[in-house]
Amino acid sequence: MPRSILVLLGHPDRNSLCGALAERYAAAATEAGHAVRLIALGELMFDPILRHGYRQVQPLEPDLRQAADAIAACDHLVLVYPTWWGAMPALLKGFFDRVLLPGYAFRYRQGSVWWDRLLAGRSARVITPMDTPLWYYRGFYRAPGHAQVRGTILEFCGIRPVRITALGPVRSSTPARRDAWLEKVERLGRAGR
Repeated sequence: MPRSILVLLGHPDRNSLCGALAERYAAAATEAGHAVRLIALGELMFDPILRHGYRQVQPLEPDLRQAADAIAACDHLVLVYPTWWGAMPALLKGFFDRVLLPGYAFRYRQGSVWWDRLLAGRSARVITPMDTPLWYYRGFYRAPGHAQVRGTILEFCGIRPVRITALGPVRSSTPARRDAWLEKVERLGRAGR
C-alpha cells in the first residue's frame, strides 16, 4: 500500500554519505509508488535557535512552515543524519527545537504531568551512520542518540514505531561496505519502511 513519506536529511551537506543514503531511499520509495518528499535541512533558511523557549512565540520562517506542513501530511518520517558526538548534528536538533512546538507536536495538559501527542498516527525510520563501532556505541555508551531521537523526541510527539538503522563504523568502511548500506536503504525505501 503506497504511503506518504517525508525524508529529512539532517546532515548539513547534501554531498555526503547521508545525502547519498537519503537520495537512494527517496528514489527507491518513489519507484515503488510511494509519494515522497525529500527536504535537505542544510538548504533551508532558518534560525536553529529557539530564542526564548516557550515563553514567547518565535514565528516559523517560510522554510520551517513548509517542513512542518510536510511532517503533518506524511504517514512515515525518515530521518537521515550522522551520529556526531553520540547524537544528531546541531542543525537537526535546532530544527526539532523550532518545529516540534506545543500546539503542533504536543500539548501539555493543564494541572497534569501528562501531555497529548499531536503527531500520533505516523511511523519513523532513523538512518544514522557513525564512526563508532555499533557494539561499542550500544554496549558502552548505551546508544544515547538513539534514546534521544526515539524516546524524548519522536515518541514524545506520538510518532511510533520508531525503527533505527545504524550503520558503521564509517571511517574504516570499504566501498563495498558502503554500497551494501546503500542497497539496504534502497530495500527499506522500496518497502516504505
